[in-house]
Amino acid sequence: MAEMTFNEAIDLFRGVYHRFEKIEGYPWRGEGAMIELMKQVGELAKCVMVTEQYYFAERTDQQKYATTVKNIGDELADIFGQVIRIADYYKIDLVEAHIKARRDEDAYLTRRGIS
Repeated sequence: MAEMTFNEAIDLFRGVYHRFEKIEGYPWRGEGAMIELMKQVGELAKCVMVTEQYYFAERTDQQKYATTVKNIGDELADIFGQVIRIADYYKIDLVEAHIKARRDEDAYLTRRGIS
């Protein structure tokens, strides 16, 4: 697969979610995207729990608990998408926010003498 910048990945999802907006039953605001984000985090948790064998064996034999590492990747991508949707709703530039957060962390670690 071709490499993609952070901005290109964001724009790719924007194109998809704007198409979904044409068929969704209700216009999503911040809380709709937040609810979907939590649903996706739950799906990710289930995939990880199954993959790491936290569930009893009989449960993992059930089709609804079938999972692969690819499923974990799909859920992570869905979570990333909802983060984009929330950022867009609140007019947050995710790239700028990401850079600022990492610089703030770097400054904190530097002040503590951690290289």
